[in-house]
Amino acid sequence: MIEIGKYNTLEILRQTKVGLFLGNGNEAEDILLPIKYVPKKFEIGDELTVFVYLDHEERPVATTLKPYIQLNEFALLRVNYTNRVGAFMDWGLEKDILVPFKEQAREMEKGKRYLVYLYLDEKTNRLVASSKTNQFLDNETLTVEKGEEVDLIVSHITELGINVIINGQHKGLLYKDEVYDDSIRTGDKLRGFIKNIRPDHKIDVSLQKQGYENVEPNADKILLELKANRGFLRLNDDSHPEDIKAVLQMSKKTFKKAIGALYKERLIEIKDDGIHLL
Repeated sequence: MIEIGKYNTLEILRQTKVGLFLGNGNEAEDILLPIKYVPKKFEIGDELTVFVYLDHEERPVATTLKPYIQLNEFALLRVNYTNRVGAFMDWGLEKDILVPFKEQAREMEKGKRYLVYLYLDEKTNRLVASSKTNQFLDNETLTVEKGEEVDLIVSHITELGINVIINGQHKGLLYKDEVYDDSIRTGDKLRGFIKNIRPDHKIDVSLQKQGYENVEPNADKILLELKANRGFLRLNDDSHPEDIKAVLQMSKKTFKKAIGALYKERLIEIKDDGIHLL
């Protein structure tokens, strides 16, 4: 079966004036790859990997262009224009993707970018997008465990923290006081770790490993910073958390663990004025 909204590896069945017809062994199902996307060299029977979507007449068509989003995925897309039907977003293909008004978390504006989810409307069999992303996430049945490394997409940022989508399936939260990168924006893709799973299935995530595993890479970071500053950093156990964050982009708790490990290894000396490289 040829899947709409996804990449398909299909066999070249025949050549016509308008392009190549591709299929997957089912004689009743074939699809056109328009002539402008036909490779310079090919033979009947060759296989091509193409993306399948619906053209302006809602007919399945293949393309070698690479979309910014696939079926059942999230991505940050820009609105090309709006009309009485909804907003039309650029997803890298000739035909823009529609976000109906009913699927807009807030009214979309031309030129702005929004995080959306691409799905197949069962009633119309058309690909559409939605910025009401929470409806496509499930925290009832979890597929992650505490400590697991996961893929994150930044959903939106609040005063409490950064809301993220975990592995494209679950909602999670990064607390602001644990994030030391001010450049993070909606749509950014990050790697993180499951910090805690609460009884109500709310998930806390972190950009760093928890516990002792986190000490070694941060200890290395402090050593590099010491070497870059002639063996001295004006930081110690009494330093303000904001000062530590500004210099090292880590929490005070992590900093204290790291310098403790370095001190035990006799690599640094901790004095009132700061830490010294030995």
